[in-house]
Amino acid sequence: MLSIDSISKTFFPGTANERRALRDVSLHLSPGDFVTVIGSNGAGKSTLLNSISGRLIPDSGRIRIHGKDVTTQSEHKRARKVGRVFQDPMAGTAPNLTIEENLSLAYLRGKSRGLGLGLNSARRKVFIDELESLELGLEKRLGTKVGLLSGGQRQALSLLMAGFTHPDVMLLDEHTAALDPQRAELVTNLTKRIVEQGKLTTLMVTHNMAQALQVGNRLIMMHEGQIIFSADAEQKAQLTVEDLMAEFAKIKGASSDRTLLQ
Repeated sequence: MLSIDSISKTFFPGTANERRALRDVSLHLSPGDFVTVIGSNGAGKSTLLNSISGRLIPDSGRIRIHGKDVTTQSEHKRARKVGRVFQDPMAGTAPNLTIEENLSLAYLRGKSRGLGLGLNSARRKVFIDELESLELGLEKRLGTKVGLLSGGQRQALSLLMAGFTHPDVMLLDEHTAALDPQRAELVTNLTKRIVEQGKLTTLMVTHNMAQALQVGNRLIMMHEGQIIFSADAEQKAQLTVEDLMAEFAKIKGASSDRTLLQ
């Protein structure tokens, strides 16, 4: 499904600010895999997601989706294959458009657009059914501007929109980090449900180790642009937060890294 082969990315090469964000990273996801990605600040987690989405082009290596090389494909062309939810609840929606207008845009992502109606009764019925699954009452507020929703409601809507067209790959970039604990738990549970029901191949970046263990069937740990630890489904089921902290300390020779527990 998703194959990442030896990709590297260096920012500001040849200058005093040179930083190697990714160092020969390889990762392979089978259809339906849900991989959580943890690591300290600057480990390369977001750079990895940006490379998959097309926002960044790696300096070397290859990225393939369903066997097709998309390494240099532009972000807007890759959008039909890749869904994404960002940390900022404001980033995944258009605040001045209504809920149903945002859903219409998401529904048409990657499709040919003519001069037909962007919204009809059949499509509105689909939107209502999808919104009802969120259990937030948004199906009764189709005409409400998204900018008037709470952060948790907007993030739930962004998640629904990203998975709307069943993308080949779903990218979740610390999408609960800006939410209060109650809303974060709601969006985490919603994430599990949407990914499982849609059988979506997913990469989720998080600083929260407990969350990383709670969801997904695989886990990887990154540090200084490299994958330094990985666990399959069986191994992950046995892991605790303390195990992950010990693994990080063992591999990198660090006694602790408290940023991983945020």
